[in-house]
Amino acid sequence: MAKLGYIHAPVTAQNPGDASKELEATFHIDRGFRITHLRAMLETIGIAPERKREYVLADGSEVKFDIIVARMEIVGELAGSTAVFGESGTEPSLGALDLQAADVVVDPRKEGYTTKDVIVDAAIESRI
Repeated sequence: MAKLGYIHAPVTAQNPGDASKELEATFHIDRGFRITHLRAMLETIGIAPERKREYVLADGSEVKFDIIVARMEIVGELAGSTAVFGESGTEPSLGALDLQAADVVVDPRKEGYTTKDVIVDAAIESRI
C-alpha cells in the first residue's frame, strides 16, 4: 500500500472587521480534523481569541481551546471559519468543515486537491 504524503493548500486569512488586514500562508490539509487550526500569528492582522470551546480528543480526554472567527480564501474560494487559535509555531491545518465550505475535495490518488466544480464539470462533459 502506498503511503499518502502531506497535502498543502494556499490560504489567505482576513480579519472579518477589516478585510485590508490579511495573511497568506500554506496550510496542511488534515481530513482527520473537523475544525481548522490556525497559528497564533493571526494576532498580527488583529484577530484575537473570542472565547473558549471544549473539545473531546481522540483519546477521550477533554481540552479547552481558544476560538477565533476569520474570513478565509481557500484555494481561491471564500469561506467563513470558526477555528482553533493555535499555539505559536504550530503548522496551520485545514479541517474538514472549512474544506467543505470552500468546495475543496482531497484526491488521495493524486496526493492533491480539486474543487467540486471541477468534478461536476467533468461529470457533465462525460455525459455529452
